[in-house]
Amino acid sequence: MGVEAGAQAARSRALVVLRIRSRALAVALLPAAVAVILLAGAATGRLVGPGWDVARWILTPAAVLVLLAAAGIALVVARARPAMSPTIRIREETAPDLYRMVRDLADRLDVPAPSAIALTPDCDSWLEDRTHRAHGPPPAEEHDDIAGGGRHPQRRHPVAPVLVIGSPFLWWMRVGELRAVLAPVVAGTGPSAHPDIAAARRFVRGLDAAVAVASAPHRGQMSRAVLAGVGWAARLLLRSCRVHAAEMERGVAAAAAERAQAVDYGLRIVAQEQVGLAYAGWDRLLTRVALPAWRMGRWPSRLDAGVVAALTELSRRDRLAEGFASRLGERPACDLLEEPGAIDEAASLLAARLFHGGPAGPGPDWSPVGWTEYPEEVVDRKWRVDAARLHRVLDAMGVRPAPGSPAPNTGGPTLSRVLDHLTDPGDRLTDPGERLTGPGNRLTDQGARLTDQADHLTDRAGETPFTTRGPEPPPTDDAEDLSGTTPRSATLAARLRAELSREQATATPGPSATAPSTAPSTAASPPAGSPTTADPAALWDDRSLPLFPLQPPRTARELLADHLTAMICCAAMDTAGATPGLDWLDGPTLLHNGERTADLAPKILTLIEDGDATPLRTWLAELGIRPEKPVRLV
Repeated sequence: MGVEAGAQAARSRALVVLRIRSRALAVALLPAAVAVILLAGAATGRLVGPGWDVARWILTPAAVLVLLAAAGIALVVARARPAMSPTIRIREETAPDLYRMVRDLADRLDVPAPSAIALTPDCDSWLEDRTHRAHGPPPAEEHDDIAGGGRHPQRRHPVAPVLVIGSPFLWWMRVGELRAVLAPVVAGTGPSAHPDIAAARRFVRGLDAAVAVASAPHRGQMSRAVLAGVGWAARLLLRSCRVHAAEMERGVAAAAAERAQAVDYGLRIVAQEQVGLAYAGWDRLLTRVALPAWRMGRWPSRLDAGVVAALTELSRRDRLAEGFASRLGERPACDLLEEPGAIDEAASLLAARLFHGGPAGPGPDWSPVGWTEYPEEVVDRKWRVDAARLHRVLDAMGVRPAPGSPAPNTGGPTLSRVLDHLTDPGDRLTDPGERLTGPGNRLTDQGARLTDQADHLTDRAGETPFTTRGPEPPPTDDAEDLSGTTPRSATLAARLRAELSREQATATPGPSATAPSTAPSTAASPPAGSPTTADPAALWDDRSLPLFPLQPPRTARELLADHLTAMICCAAMDTAGATPGLDWLDGPTLLHNGERTADLAPKILTLIEDGDATPLRTWLAELGIRPEKPVRLV
């Protein structure tokens, strides 16, 4: 499909959408037209008689009601604010080279330049129309003169869409690669300037926003009744134009892609490979590195710089990029920004809000952390917090060192206490139903104590040394997950899950949980001194944070493995001189003699599933870790 063919297909579909709008208007005006004819006939003495009088008495009030309903629906559609992507606004004075590159690209493609540029903490780029406003004067960005930085409040010409760029692209890609990736996106501003396509898009976005308004909770009974009719009409119109709107967007995309073929075609093929690589590294960085920090109330302040380190490590290990060294010698796209560090910090805070939740700015329990401080501030603290939780649960269970254990019977937090308790020569559990209900089952007998000590655990939950600002979702039922484990492992895992749930329930709710629905917050508040400002158009209901949670809740088996790993790492740091470290692809790691330790996970699984601590004890002896020595907790 060529440029003209794609554009023509988009325009024809846009006309169909506009015809649906016109038909809806005609249906709303039809009763009024009939009523006017009847009234005019009575005035001229033509349509008289009892039957005509009854028709006039019935149709005239009905026409008024239909007009009022249509006017109300049209008002809601016109004033409803469509959902917009939370982004970080990049003003021209903070990135003149980036704006210049985008304008040059638009001139070469012979399309209008985007009205502004914004960043999103994701590996994607798109155009977003932000001209459909709820009410009142247009926001500041629609008054900005992108060329000169001045303000023109009386401007009334159509505003081009905003170009949204994935922030990892700016740090990982070279300038030429970014230009090639953005070419098809910028080419989409051409069809956006067509009046029919723009009008059809505004109509569809207004209907979608009206449905959202009608579905919003926390409204009065009368409002719900009125908005139910508005929602029904908006959904009916959306179903009527859904197929045509989708075909219109396909035509726009085809025309933009065809127009961009002439711009850096060969380089765009190479750049698309970097897009996939950036996505893989970004996902690993968020789930393995950022998520542990977010759970502790800390947010890494240089995520985009971190993705470069992660992808560099990934390319070094797996040799995914040919000519990697020569590519790194080219100019990175982040050089197009005047202060990339400040913009990276603002994007990192927005990523923490979108993917995990939390306040809009730094605070006592929500503070930034740099990569150099990450091992001590996050890794070390995470392990000691988990180890402390593990020993609190063991205290609640009344676990003491086993008879004949080399560890002193002081009740101190030792690794031997954990290993002795989990070492179980009994048979493994294979039937989760037997684990819960089997007569005489050791886990049933021990699990019954959960209810007896619930009050005690609830009291202790308030004494946790640290509570997360944005807690992870509560774990689901782990009956199947705990099958194949020893009774002691299953019991301890269930206790840990209950303790963690109580900690999350008693954690101090952040602003995202207490913000009123009438005061939405901005997408992000850049740090003090940042040249960027949060985009005023990027608003959402704080109660729904996080918008894009990264991972499903951890199972009880995973929680137990994490806590055992934390306890082993604490013992290694306190008795064998090991240090916490950061692996860009795998997250927190233990360094012994400056090298990363390995082969720990299989030995922990052997202990959990078989109750056999021999492989783990052998591993500890090889590294010089003394499990009988007390460790330092938080």
